[in-house]
Amino acid sequence: MNYPHPFLAREGWPFIGGSLALALLASLAGFWSLPFWLIFVFCLQFFRDPPRVVAGGPKSVVSPADGRIVVVEEADDPYLARRALKVSVFMNVFNVHSNRSPIECAVRQKWYASGKFFNAALDKASVENERCALHLSTRDGRDITCVQVAGLIARRIANYVDAGASLKAGERYGFIRFGSRVDVYLPLDARVKVVIGERVSASSSVLAELA
Repeated sequence: MNYPHPFLAREGWPFIGGSLALALLASLAGFWSLPFWLIFVFCLQFFRDPPRVVAGGPKSVVSPADGRIVVVEEADDPYLARRALKVSVFMNVFNVHSNRSPIECAVRQKWYASGKFFNAALDKASVENERCALHLSTRDGRDITCVQVAGLIARRIANYVDAGASLKAGERYGFIRFGSRVDVYLPLDARVKVVIGERVSASSSVLAELA
């Protein structure tokens, strides 16, 4: 999934093509076509997937998603059964929804859980919504859990890696549509660099530095 990658994500091509066809048909048929053109424009902006500069260094944990920080706290990591620092990024429908690896790592394990579709900004979304989690391990054995969480509108989590895969920092590994969050569980000695309410960009914003 390395770049060069289409600026408009492949996950959105059916939506972009379908909305364009409907808008053109409505226009040619003489119907009020403005709503269809607005849907087309929305699909164009939602499925944009621009390349990003990867921030930080080898110990930096970069944001796996665009959005707003909604959680920074010590919490239980339900996947690795440990206490961890939890940082959550909430994506609204106007953010880029391509997900990228937070650090150079090996994928040790993958979990998928079906669930509900609460507003992804709520705390309960982490444990009750549909989600897909990855156990990531760095070269020096530090463990990070990265969890894609579906949201109120999102109904589809795409995750393209499995246990045994290797990822570079900032490498694209998944996509969520249409509004969601990503939870990152870090070792307790990590130094978090973001605060609640801060806007972050995938790969280009540093969430934390590993000890």
